[in-house]
Amino acid sequence: MDFSRIPALDGDTVHIVVESPRGSTLKLKYEEAWHVMSVSRPLPSGVVYPFDWGFVPSTLAPDGDPLDAMVLWDVPSYPGVVLRCRTIGVIYVEQNKTNFDSSERVHNDRVLAIPHEARREAGLNDVAVLSPRVRAELEHFASAATALEGKDIRVTGWGGAAEALALVRRLARA
Repeated sequence: MDFSRIPALDGDTVHIVVESPRGSTLKLKYEEAWHVMSVSRPLPSGVVYPFDWGFVPSTLAPDGDPLDAMVLWDVPSYPGVVLRCRTIGVIYVEQNKTNFDSSERVHNDRVLAIPHEARREAGLNDVAVLSPRVRAELEHFASAATALEGKDIRVTGWGGAAEALALVRRLARA
């Protein structure tokens, strides 16, 4: 499947391609040249994806990859599934541009979204309503998932649903 042909947006709906589903201990990555999912790396021992992880197709983030996305719902999907979502927030992240060299830094933000099909999360409209504990856990996951990879990840803040949607719009390729 050529995910690069899927638009980032349909109105206010954001399309998200799942790479690593909730509960996975592997970071999977879409290989655009081959149109397949491949193994990027195993996560460190004891670390699992707390929610579906993927990207917004037809976007280009400052790190050179599509915009990262985490889908907050209580079920896992599968690699390659495309979810129609609404944004609820963004975690602003910066990291070193190349592994083990922290002199040059780039944004590697993560959009947080809820699928339209989610029933139990239907009332969750903005990250501001997430408990401080959940927000702290998501920040710690960002660091734990990249531990031992030479990435110096720093969470620099949070933005709400409108900021997340604006970020997708800004990074969407025509």
